[in-house]
Amino acid sequence: MHCMSGHSNFVSCVCIIPSSDIYPRGLIATGGNDHNICIFTLDSSAPLYILKGHKNTVCSLSSGKFGTLLSGSWDTTAKVWLNDKCMMTLQGHTAAVWAVKILPEQGLMLTGSADKTIKLWKAGRCERTFSGHEDCVRGLAILNETEFLSCANDASIRRWQITGECLEVYYGHTNYIYSISVFPNCKDFVTTAEDRSLRIWKRGECAQTIRLPAQSIWCCCVLENGDIVVGASDGIIRVFTESVDRTASPEELQAFENELSQATIDSKTGDLGDIDADQLPGKEHLNEPGTREGQTRLIKDGEKVEAYQWSVSDGRWLKIGDVVGSSGANQQTSGRVLYEGKEFDYVFTIDVNESGPSYKLPYNTSDDPWLTAYNFLQKNDLNPMFLDQVAKFIIDNTKGQTLGNVNTDFSDPFTGGGRYVPGSSSGSDVSAAADPFTGSGRYVPGSTSSTGVPSAGTDRFIGSGVFQSSPLKALNIYFPKKEAVTFDQANLTQILGKLKELNATAPEEQKLTEDDLVLLEKILSLTSNNSAEGPTAHQLQTLWKAVNWPEDIVFPALDILRLSIRHPTVNENFCNEKEGAQFSSHLLKLLNPKGKPANQLLTLRTLCNCFIGQAGQRLMMSQRESLLSQAIELKSGSNKNIHIALATLTLNYSVCLHKNHNIEGKAQCLSVISTVLEVVQDLEATFRLLVALGTLISDDSNAVQLAKSLGVDTQIKKYGSVSEPAKEMKCPLPSMEREKEKELEEPSDIEEGGLDLTVSLKPVSFYIADKKEMLQQCFYVIGEKKLQKMLPDVLKNCSIEEIKKLCQDQLELLSEKKLLKILEGENGIDSDTEEEADDGSKMGSESVSQYSLQSL
Repeated sequence: MHCMSGHSNFVSCVCIIPSSDIYPRGLIATGGNDHNICIFTLDSSAPLYILKGHKNTVCSLSSGKFGTLLSGSWDTTAKVWLNDKCMMTLQGHTAAVWAVKILPEQGLMLTGSADKTIKLWKAGRCERTFSGHEDCVRGLAILNETEFLSCANDASIRRWQITGECLEVYYGHTNYIYSISVFPNCKDFVTTAEDRSLRIWKRGECAQTIRLPAQSIWCCCVLENGDIVVGASDGIIRVFTESVDRTASPEELQAFENELSQATIDSKTGDLGDIDADQLPGKEHLNEPGTREGQTRLIKDGEKVEAYQWSVSDGRWLKIGDVVGSSGANQQTSGRVLYEGKEFDYVFTIDVNESGPSYKLPYNTSDDPWLTAYNFLQKNDLNPMFLDQVAKFIIDNTKGQTLGNVNTDFSDPFTGGGRYVPGSSSGSDVSAAADPFTGSGRYVPGSTSSTGVPSAGTDRFIGSGVFQSSPLKALNIYFPKKEAVTFDQANLTQILGKLKELNATAPEEQKLTEDDLVLLEKILSLTSNNSAEGPTAHQLQTLWKAVNWPEDIVFPALDILRLSIRHPTVNENFCNEKEGAQFSSHLLKLLNPKGKPANQLLTLRTLCNCFIGQAGQRLMMSQRESLLSQAIELKSGSNKNIHIALATLTLNYSVCLHKNHNIEGKAQCLSVISTVLEVVQDLEATFRLLVALGTLISDDSNAVQLAKSLGVDTQIKKYGSVSEPAKEMKCPLPSMEREKEKELEEPSDIEEGGLDLTVSLKPVSFYIADKKEMLQQCFYVIGEKKLQKMLPDVLKNCSIEEIKKLCQDQLELLSEKKLLKILEGENGIDSDTEEEADDGSKMGSESVSQYSLQSL
């Protein structure tokens, strides 16, 4: 056994990280008041490495599969760590995150907070908020993949389903519940609280109450053998067992009973209910047996009030302490002061200023001076800047008096003496039993403490001994993708025609002149024909003017921007350091989930095309967090073109991240991929997401582990059986099956259908002038097998050539205009300007041009 050290202030939480190939005995993680997390091996007293990133005390930790670690902090955030890197930060709570848990289902995480809520996170995004507790949530415990428990300062325990329903509420404790832990059967559980008790719950009922000789029972843990370990404010760890073989010796049991009987119980805590000493019976009352395990009985022995608890196993009443300060005393006998009908140890008179009124401040030695000072200022509407001054006044004038025989070596944040006071000490002088959740006895939003920063340990995860998978035997034609995918197809005539049409409806101050329209036509021609000549500054100013049109009519200007941004001059002009912030900010507004689908689609495509230039890449990477966070909000729509554009944006980010190995950026992209894969239906969008995933994790073992921890490997298994298009099952991800080499299959043949990202992609409507070629392309994409399945019974016996002939005859009867409408799902609409998007919703106040609705 050895002592581990590495924090510069008190340690508030401890967590075991399961064994791995590199560390077969596992690791130990500790969170501290110095804002850091130290990772230890079992063989060394010094940290293996130190995780830094939180801005306040780290008060909760939970480990998951594949080396992931979840931490909660007073800084209102939780962080997901993989080895020595922070993968993502979970933001959403408004107060300290006091409890965290990783659910068995990969990618799901829970956080409980002092803001009284619990949040469920999936791949780094908040999926659901659980409300019900009336005070700070202090503990979480997992029952199974669909249910969990929570405990709180409201003295209640709640059982929840991850779908959001509260199934049951349990009551029994009389004060704050700090900790909860589940037995190996995943049904029964134990809790510890500020009421001096450990309670065991079976079948939804409190089956046993064990009193301890300490007021605050900070934490509990159920071991694999069913034993219960608890830590209390007296600095002692105790283990309770049902096993006769592991039960302590008679001498140790008697010592525990004696210690318990000599404890003092403060009547003001409410642990034993309302007490009237004059009405209590004498010791003869103990001759009557109890009715249940843990039943308490108070008796009066002379001038003293004693508390007893019934033990079913012993068949007798066990003394659990002497009750002090009971309400039967008067001011003369108790030495206490009456104020507003209640007894207090002190009632101070506070003068805020000479000319103002004085205020009464009642205080008991069992109260926390900081919390009392805070409540006093709130009640009297006084400036909170006086908090430290009032609290120090209380501490100085009570001279550290405490109730009963309290060991001042240990801090008790709720009952007085020995409490940790911020700024009063540092380093090893901090008391050993400080509140593991709140340190000084309460969480003060925004509070900080001056702490030293320990030196970081060596990172052995990235050393020479790390496992590297052997190279694949076959060439992977899909990933890692090296270049960005862009949206290049357009009908320039239609774009300009729609621009001129909508210009007539633009506000007078934003209307384009004839000269402006000529300039835009010129810039469109230059950028679409890959001309070496660059657009002029005047042309670019005119384009920016058009891009700032009202949302109802801006989409043709966005389409010009989408095409133009591919040109080096335009890319540099809009994406440089000076103009980039304004440019990206404007595009962010157009990504508003409540905005026009046409604007959303074209904005996403513009962002994708930005990656073609160096300036655009730098801007996209610098704005990655905000752009992806806004873009992912579009996942819930049904427009497949938007889904494809969103998938392409993620793919382009993956291409850049594969080059620079930014693990935090990869974490965000993996989160996006995981989230979008759950809702997207279009197979082309799915394919691009899979290529993005493969690109992200290629040649990066950390990214592979992170993807597993988010449950992505489970998500992609279903695509192994997809037959049309065949690309999904031809897209295996490296190392997602643990250290196994797999041969990659050959790309899909023409019969299976599918598209290839390595070639220029065109919509079927591109071949509108050549109906025979159009038909040939359709048959190519669909594939013969799929086509056979689609045929009605009357055509089942026809050959492919006969089917082609029938289709050709039908095509010849249709005009190009009518055919375009059919391809865009608008058969039956006669007006040229009343066209709808794929999801059936209008994408403009009047109309949406055909060019903006073309799929890839």
